[in-house]
Amino acid sequence: MIKDINFIFLVLALIAEVIGTIGGFGSSVFFVPLGNFYFDFYSVLGLTAIFHLSSNVSKIFLFKKGLDKKLLINIGIPSVVFVILGGVLSKYLNSTYLEIFLGVFLVAFSAFFLIKSKFTISPNRKNAIVGGSFSGFSAGLLGTGGAIRGLTMAAFNLEKSVFIATSAFIDFMIDFSRTFVYYNNGYIHDHDLKYVPFLFVIGLIGSFIGKKILAYIPQSKFRKLSLSFVLLIGIITIVQLVLR
Repeated sequence: MIKDINFIFLVLALIAEVIGTIGGFGSSVFFVPLGNFYFDFYSVLGLTAIFHLSSNVSKIFLFKKGLDKKLLINIGIPSVVFVILGGVLSKYLNSTYLEIFLGVFLVAFSAFFLIKSKFTISPNRKNAIVGGSFSGFSAGLLGTGGAIRGLTMAAFNLEKSVFIATSAFIDFMIDFSRTFVYYNNGYIHDHDLKYVPFLFVIGLIGSFIGKKILAYIPQSKFRKLSLSFVLLIGIITIVQLVLR
């Protein structure tokens, strides 16, 4: 029923999608903390996976010319393996401590890279695999791993359309895999499915709006903007846990 839909939540989901598109690491980093104010943690995991499938298809279509196939393999494959592992473990571990760790990690590392703007992670295959594994595991366990992947991909100083297209394709692989795990875990609830059509449309519209805004952002400012979003995400995660 329409009267049972929380439209404030949907507006926030749209904002999360627009910012996630601009930042290049997907909407889950905002969507998960915001969703926890309205739903239980496991429902948010289920909704996030479904929501992301539509939003990442949109980004792949909008930025399809920028795909980096080498990074897709080096980051994407370990991400898929570890998102399945994280999704399975999420059923057995207390997520609160892990969420606190994630928030602190995001704040510390993004602040470091913003302060030490000339410092870069070596853009090699080993770091890509480690970053992909960590981001995939976090995505499966906590619902969000895009910011960690964003930090990893920032090391390669990619052109913004390449960054977003590659990140979106990896995200799609992650979401496709964890949807089956979350369904098997019982995280996708019948009473939450009423939001799916709205979130599907929001994923399309938010990605389109984000692309339009991104056209006005100079490449030189893109990496700094992405890291600033990651810092904000970490702060939101910690504040959300304190207020819980």
